[in-house]
Amino acid sequence: MSEIALYGGEKLKKTPFGTGKRFGEPELQQVKEALEQNTLFYWFGTKVKELNRKFAEMYGMPYCVSTSSGTAAIHTALIAAGVTEGDEVITSPITDMGSIIGILYQNAIPVFADVDPNNYNITAETIREKVTDKTKAIVVVHLAGAPADMDPIMELAKERGIKVIEDCAQSYLTYYKGKLVGTIGDFGCFSLNDFKHISAGDGGMILTRDEELYRAAFRSCDKNYNRLGKTTAEIRAIDSVAPNYRMSEVVGAVGIAQLDRLDFICSTRNRHGERISEAIKDLPGLTPPKVVGKEEGSKSSYWFYLMRADEKGLKVSVQEFVDALKAEGINVAKGYLNNPVYGYGLFQNKCAYLGTHAPFDSKYYGGNASYDMGMCPVAEDVIENSIYLVLNEFYTDEDVDDIIAAFKKVSDYYQNR
Repeated sequence: MSEIALYGGEKLKKTPFGTGKRFGEPELQQVKEALEQNTLFYWFGTKVKELNRKFAEMYGMPYCVSTSSGTAAIHTALIAAGVTEGDEVITSPITDMGSIIGILYQNAIPVFADVDPNNYNITAETIREKVTDKTKAIVVVHLAGAPADMDPIMELAKERGIKVIEDCAQSYLTYYKGKLVGTIGDFGCFSLNDFKHISAGDGGMILTRDEELYRAAFRSCDKNYNRLGKTTAEIRAIDSVAPNYRMSEVVGAVGIAQLDRLDFICSTRNRHGERISEAIKDLPGLTPPKVVGKEEGSKSSYWFYLMRADEKGLKVSVQEFVDALKAEGINVAKGYLNNPVYGYGLFQNKCAYLGTHAPFDSKYYGGNASYDMGMCPVAEDVIENSIYLVLNEFYTDEDVDDIIAAFKKVSDYYQNR
């Protein structure tokens, strides 16, 4: 049995992980063309329009609306779905605040459903427990590149007349039973933030099949202007407030070039992730993420790799196991996020807007939103007892070999010491 590096043994990972450049000549050429238009406003230029067309075609969808961020995409979809003060929106407790901000800005109430213990996404069963007559929408977060089990969610939504918004910020080219996530619900929302599969610094896209919802989304991210109208009176027929979430031509230009990289990025991450899952599936105390519907064509694009960890099986604390992997040169961390979203102060204090308890005390709501710790026990356990492994499309096969070898080395040490 080899001594692990944490206790003075030889470090396993002796070479740096593979790296690469995310941007290059294609992005420079697109930006040059955008600047040469002598306008960076999306409605007068061609780049944002081209990004919309190219992304919609890639996903086989008729409509795409671009926004200033992934957060803006979700907020825009909520507005277009008709979410307003007093409504409830069900979503995941394991996500970024970008999934939640738009709900609160609509003065609606976030309601958190628990997650599946094997893929970390909300399910039809956990959603059903939280549905009330106030439920207006569901924001399904496809976490870490893995698809949620969408068929039963869509059946429930149809049964109850609820709109479904897919948060695909971490799940480009992710498949659920042969269908791309983002094409299944009423809206699919994507992010071009720098911490996603592809980047334009920031930016977002919304996909939909419904022309009426498309027109509503188109207006909802542009101050409610109807730029598809033919007269000034039609364009400026404003009947409710909407934010300014317009994408600029420079962002659109970078996005166009980035789309050409997407297949390589996602296919490489899928290959690396699947290799790791197969290699560690029998290691005691570790449970690889499950891709629901895999036998029917589901596929993860592994924005990161999150596995469950059980201290009894590991024969050591999760933190020490992580420390041992780090000492071997592997990029890991204990858990993902520090708390479920409802553990943040704004929910514990029911204070989304400083100096108030809005929207939780709205006269249009009249409910009693609860955010007690323990309300989503599986999600809390996933956050506390999991190992977050960094993946990158620039990793080589040798890098993945080293990751697998390090897990086996550290596991073998603790099982046999």
